[in-house]
Amino acid sequence: MSARPEAASVAAMAPMRRIRLGVLASHPIQYQAPLFRALAARPDVDLQVFFCCKWGLEPYQDPEFGVRLSWDIPLLEGYKSTFLNNLSIRPGPNRLLGLINPGIAVHVLKRNFDALWIHGWALATNWIALAAASATSMPVLLRGEFTGFDEPEGAKAALKRTILRAIFEGIAGFLAIGTNNENFYRSYNVPKERIFWTPYAVDNRFFMEQAQRLAGCKRALRKREGIATDRPLILFSGKLVEKKRPLDLLRAFETSCGEIRASLAFAGDGPLRTQLRQFVDERRLRNVHFLGFRNQTEIGACYAMADVLVLPSSLETWGLVVNEAMCFGLPVIASDQVAAAADLVRDGTNGFVYPVGDSVALAGRLRSVLGDEWRRTRMGRQSYNIISTWDFDQDVAGVLNALRSLVGENGGPGDIGGRRAH
Repeated sequence: MSARPEAASVAAMAPMRRIRLGVLASHPIQYQAPLFRALAARPDVDLQVFFCCKWGLEPYQDPEFGVRLSWDIPLLEGYKSTFLNNLSIRPGPNRLLGLINPGIAVHVLKRNFDALWIHGWALATNWIALAAASATSMPVLLRGEFTGFDEPEGAKAALKRTILRAIFEGIAGFLAIGTNNENFYRSYNVPKERIFWTPYAVDNRFFMEQAQRLAGCKRALRKREGIATDRPLILFSGKLVEKKRPLDLLRAFETSCGEIRASLAFAGDGPLRTQLRQFVDERRLRNVHFLGFRNQTEIGACYAMADVLVLPSSLETWGLVVNEAMCFGLPVIASDQVAAAADLVRDGTNGFVYPVGDSVALAGRLRSVLGDEWRRTRMGRQSYNIISTWDFDQDVAGVLNALRSLVGENGGPGDIGGRRAH
């Protein structure tokens, strides 16, 4: 297993010389910014984040949400950042050639930092950074949402393994976001000494403060949305797209609502909204609500008025809505293809995991949670307790452990699994 530091150990770690850490990120992301702030607050880390584009800062059309949006929380405060010039003729953070930022090579070749942290390998700029780091023997940390859930077969699988083995050979440290992610690295024979535990977290403080502020407001929040106050509420939070399988939840709701009085709310938008509404109309389902897209400062109200979160996705490389819901003390029901479930959903304790696509099984799990208020409350408390230690303190501790191994306590090369970081 990878090194999993205790949260309390962050503050107690022995002082080390100030390490210059460069971070290459595609664009400002609402889930990454608080972690960057936490790292920048460390006296022993000199953090510089390099962004490849300004998506999220400026309004853009999200193709899956189907709305024009920009995030309504600070994304650049509390840490140093630089925007690199993007030379792509079709810019965007979701395509290999959508981000081409050769400027990162200049910073690496000048050795403006001691170690480089990159996110994934699916962007041209990441390849540029890796090549520059290799030329200068700069140690590289890799973090990404890789689970092994959707691996190719045949020739494509062989080609992928060949490419990734070559990439992984040049990576000094792997930042594991969860159990499935760690197992993915281990399947490529990455030594456990090169894997560092940095759990995929949200800003717990941000969401828990909202939960505390909205405690006792469930009835008022539901009235504002026109949702019944005399029955439990099931919440789906996310994009209404095929891989999220929202129709599975509707079918399970239809199956179970004959036995359990409940409401269902979809917080999110996307191309399946029309199909879902049509299903509701054709089946004459009542107490189904479509709340539309909710930004970061708005989504808390949805969790606060809910009684259980359901994430039925067929492919979810994590599922941070699980983290968010647990900060509000909600039980969680997730499919077995939601990576977060392996670490955060303890079957029968704070929720349930069911086989993806099995609406009958999902309906049964819904009945188990919705039909027993005492059990639902107990599961919610367990969710809160579990997520309380799955936080940025753990991430900061993991990154610091990795940097000690890469750079060494006094700034010299670290010893990484028997290899030297130059």
